[in-house]
Amino acid sequence: MKNKLEHRAFNFEMEIKADDATGKFVGHAAVFNEISEGAFFREQISPGAFKASIKKDDIRALRNHNSDYVLGRKKNGTLKLKEDDIGLAVEITPPDTQWARDLRESLRRGDIDQMSFAFEVLREVWDEEDELRTLEKVKLWEVSPVTFPFYEGTDVSIRTREDIWNQRKSEIKHNPLLLASARGREIEIIKMRSNLS
Repeated sequence: MKNKLEHRAFNFEMEIKADDATGKFVGHAAVFNEISEGAFFREQISPGAFKASIKKDDIRALRNHNSDYVLGRKKNGTLKLKEDDIGLAVEITPPDTQWARDLRESLRRGDIDQMSFAFEVLREVWDEEDELRTLEKVKLWEVSPVTFPFYEGTDVSIRTREDIWNQRKSEIKHNPLLLASARGREIEIIKMRSNLS
């Protein structure tokens, strides 16, 4: 099955570097080991999840995931990415355009204070009992300062959390090994509960 593009958004503390005439945007587009609570499952990102993609992929910075508004690009150095102790650190040198200056003012005022990233899952681990998905390796497509969390662009197919969870349940149902593992855990839980009562 072909991987699908997903978006995630996080609050971030953004800094505009005053000593730079272009006013670089600095923040974190993702945070490691922080469990995000969803309606259908929980999710966290492991340190190292972005490392390979940062090294080899030509990643963009966009405004609200809109490819008409490119803020920076890794290939030419206007987008710098690295993993640090917090998560995915981002430094964007935006173009000297009116829409980028407008965005800078919105960031400065705090009207926009979240970032999002678009990615494909390359390796993930599921804890069925806790309904926890851990992203271990992803292909990073772009990062974006966004107006709303979990911003969905109109030009890509984006799965909702419910879609992902339903797909996972379907995989378990149709895969004998996953089904046996899930049933085994269910039996263990029933035994533990009966021992406690």
